[in-house]
Amino acid sequence: QVRLVESGGRVVQTGGSLRLSCAASGRTFSNYAMGWFRQAPGKEREFVAAHSWSTFTTVYADSVKGRFTISRDIAKNTVYLQMNSLKPEETAVYYCNAALTIATITRRESPYWGQGTQVTVSS
Repeated sequence: QVRLVESGGRVVQTGGSLRLSCAASGRTFSNYAMGWFRQAPGKEREFVAAHSWSTFTTVYADSVKGRFTISRDIAKNTVYLQMNSLKPEETAVYYCNAALTIATITRRESPYWGQGTQVTVSS
C-alpha cells in the first residue's frame, strides 16, 4: 500500500519561505515522478510542481516559477517543496502526489495522495 505523508505547513508572513516535506512509503519510489498540488478554500485543486527522477524532467506552474523548487532525498524516500516569496493568495492545503510519469500527475490520474498540510500566508 502506497502512503504519502506531508508535513511542514504553518503560518508564514507574506514574502516568507517555507519547506514542505512528503515522506513516501509502501514501495520503491526511485523511478516515480512526484508532485505537489494545492487547494484553497472554495477552489479546485491546482498543480504546483512535479519532477521525474527517471527522466530528469521538472515542471512548474507558471505562477510559482522562480520561487518554488521541488527536490528529493532518494535515501529518505522524501520529496520537498521549497517555497520562497510566498503570497497571501497561496494560502491553501498542499498535497503530495506520486505516479510513474509526470503526465499522469499533471492529468490528475494518480490515486496516490497524501492527507495534505496547511500553509497560511498572512498579509
